[in-house]
Amino acid sequence: MTDHSTLELGLDTFGDVTHDADGNRIPYPEVIRNVVEQAVAADRLGVDFIGIGEHHRDDFAVSAPEIVLAAIAGQTERIKLGTAVTVLSSDDPVRVFERFATLDAVSAGRAEIILGRGSFTESFPLFGYPLAQYEELFEEKLDLLARLLEEGPVTWEGRLRAPLKDQEVYPKTAGGIRTWIGVGGSPESVVRAARYGMPLMLAIIGGDPARFKPYVDLYERALGQLEQPKLPVGVHSPGFVADSDEAARELLWPGWKLMHDRIGGERGWGPASRDQFEGEADAGSLYVGSPETVAQRIASTVRTLGVDRFDMKYSSGPLAHEHLLHGVELYGGVVVPRVRELLAG
Repeated sequence: MTDHSTLELGLDTFGDVTHDADGNRIPYPEVIRNVVEQAVAADRLGVDFIGIGEHHRDDFAVSAPEIVLAAIAGQTERIKLGTAVTVLSSDDPVRVFERFATLDAVSAGRAEIILGRGSFTESFPLFGYPLAQYEELFEEKLDLLARLLEEGPVTWEGRLRAPLKDQEVYPKTAGGIRTWIGVGGSPESVVRAARYGMPLMLAIIGGDPARFKPYVDLYERALGQLEQPKLPVGVHSPGFVADSDEAARELLWPGWKLMHDRIGGERGWGPASRDQFEGEADAGSLYVGSPETVAQRIASTVRTLGVDRFDMKYSSGPLAHEHLLHGVELYGGVVVPRVRELLAG
């Protein structure tokens, strides 16, 4: 039997630009302050982790998640603070380390990094990186960041940036920074995480979560063959909690459709249907409903995949701050203890 006693239950948000009661867009500064308020509530209620996404487009307010996380750190005591995700391909590994080492200091050791290539590409032209080097940029920068995380003198050479020779980077941390690799479903990415000895975060945003079990098994086999220690595996999936199943679905549906239709229009997909939404809510990777419904579905996924963390992305499109905050309160106050009870039983 798998021991779930160390399971971590977290929340993620991309800082979606929300609407007020009259359907008007909330200004970016207010959205960011609301994200801080939601994270403070999560800390108070015992949620283990808050992840803030990085985006560079008009429907998301957060482009510098480490600054938002530092603001959260100043108002919280225990919750772990990380990204969902840091787009390493279009960033500089030295600056990534420096920013997170600083966040780790101000939060007394609570900083985490979740690295990814990102599902959006706006950051590449914005920071002057060619999309043609999408894969190579991530691989090379990950290699350098892995060396920096050792916190010793770094001698390193790659093809896409200047080399380093016996370079120290500051500030040093008190105990290192746990750094995950976010994976959307590529076996090569799973093996890469094992090769670098980093925990694996699976982004499961659609379909039956059980289809990701082969990736968990692959990661564990790769760790063994590479003589790496057992490392955590996490899941990131969307969801939303309200007082009842009906209320949760009716509140989430308009924003969910708006977001999917916008992204789908950019990527050549057809419009999202209500049947698609209901299917994901019933048996897919959309954890929407009453606290009991969401808890039961999270517990089922944790059992099926044998993961060590579950992070629910609780924001979706323009869903109002008052509903997001209430959802955070239900997740921390009811869902988290209920999941632990179900798994203990």
